[in-house]
Amino acid sequence: MRIPSNERRDERALVRGAQRGSASDLEALFRLHWPRAFRAAYLVVHDAPAAEDIAQESFLAAIRALDRFDRGRPFGPWLHRIVVNRAIDWSRARQLRAEAELGESLAAPEDAPPLDGTLLAAMGELGPEQRAVVVLRHLLGYTPGEIAELLSLPRGTVNSRLRRGLDALKEKA
Repeated sequence: MRIPSNERRDERALVRGAQRGSASDLEALFRLHWPRAFRAAYLVVHDAPAAEDIAQESFLAAIRALDRFDRGRPFGPWLHRIVVNRAIDWSRARQLRAEAELGESLAAPEDAPPLDGTLLAAMGELGPEQRAVVVLRHLLGYTPGEIAELLSLPRGTVNSRLRRGLDALKEKA
């Protein structure tokens, strides 16, 4: 995702200020990045309260690690990496909890009514790894190379997850 150079300078100044302990610069960083952080989390987990928790926890993790942040790089992608990784972890944990609950009960709970076929509903059926790359690529505008760097994955893995995710979405359309 490309950020105009004047916004990048402003962001760098906010990061420098936040690293020095400026509450107002930290608040400005939060206001600047909150909407996209929440959106990224929501699009991966499809649960608004969980997405809010994930985005908040990600901001806290970023603040705790701010002294190690490389100011030569943009803050947004670094934060998105934290958000998406936490959202994937949350989705995996939820899937494991659901499997454990299903295994403990004699009968599985009745399925929810069918979803309405929107893109959001179809994305909810993707696995968290595929959903994350589709969200980062097509809804947040990152390139496959940037996604590979954000998620610490080989670019080929990103491309194959993206292709499988898009193929699955196309089948549901």
